[in-house]
Amino acid sequence: MHLNKDAVVEDASVHCSGDGNKKSSISSADLLKTLFFILMWYTFSTFLTLYNKTLLGDHLGKFPAPLLMNTIHFTMQAVLSKLITWHWSHRFKQTVPMSWNDYFYRVVPTALSTALDVNLSNASLVFISVTFATMCKSAAPIFLLLFAFAFRLESPSIRLLGIIVVISIGVLLAVAKETEFEFWGFLFVTLAAVMSGFRWCMTQILLQKEASGLRNPLVLMSYLTPIMAVATAALSLFLDPWHEFGKNNYFNNSWHVARSCFLMLFGGTLAFFMVLTEYVLVSVTSAVTVTIAGVVKEAVTIVVAVFYFHDEFTWLKGVGLITIMVGVSLFNWYKYQKLLKGQLDTNDVAMTPSTNVAAKSRNTNLINLPVEEDVLS
Repeated sequence: MHLNKDAVVEDASVHCSGDGNKKSSISSADLLKTLFFILMWYTFSTFLTLYNKTLLGDHLGKFPAPLLMNTIHFTMQAVLSKLITWHWSHRFKQTVPMSWNDYFYRVVPTALSTALDVNLSNASLVFISVTFATMCKSAAPIFLLLFAFAFRLESPSIRLLGIIVVISIGVLLAVAKETEFEFWGFLFVTLAAVMSGFRWCMTQILLQKEASGLRNPLVLMSYLTPIMAVATAALSLFLDPWHEFGKNNYFNNSWHVARSCFLMLFGGTLAFFMVLTEYVLVSVTSAVTVTIAGVVKEAVTIVVAVFYFHDEFTWLKGVGLITIMVGVSLFNWYKYQKLLKGQLDTNDVAMTPSTNVAAKSRNTNLINLPVEEDVLS
């Protein structure tokens, strides 16, 4: 039998071309999927930030009960995450039951620090602008590294100390000559940054014990958010002005109460889907992609705040923002280099935050988890 070599070559070329096109189409599909989820993440995060500032701002909505609002948000996340893990129990089944020791010494501190992070961030928005708060919250990687050094999760090095210095200089430039400086707002957002660093370290400690069975982000979320809801509800009972609710336009009649409930449920929905898109984004890409996207998201948040709230943005703040982004990018690049060298295990990846703030995440093996509605994320 005579074979036409040209035909064989041509046929092989067609097959190769087909395979190449297939690979190209798969790559394009993955790229489009990633861009779609990043866009969804940015959308939910930006709307949540606008929602929080509009509702809580001292010169805007002046919502009287920020802790009650966060309680509703955390409760919604707890209920929805429990429903999802229950409905698809075959996917989220824990191979090892949670011990009481792990629960009280790992889960509870992580949940409490996360709740404080979110509550303090929201409280800061009552006094200061979104732009100023976002820049101050960008100091979170500094406290993350300091706690990591203290807990011996990370070894001090000249490179890491240099990253801390760069981010610190950026924050100082952003804070310098702030015309609308409010001490309480600055204090709250700084404490939120401290809590953010602490909770990331606690998350890593929690995830280091594989037997805890919390490698899946939604399972971890279902454990953390009930504690966050209870703790915030307790704070709300003591700190929210319940005795003034009857005189406030948000709660002075049944219609206003119903409207306020709707507003809080709407915010809770935004928060849940923001966290969920973060989970999905890491599952289809990696924690490194999310952290890099998080740096860009900070800039997007500030640009939106400048146009929507008319926040003042001076050249000094611009220099400070660029310096912060360079510092955070260097931190992410440092982690990425360790990952490439095989020095970064899955637990170490867990402490790389979506800076803003941030945590804020996740797949079943690689978790980078802000499990709340990080208002500045």
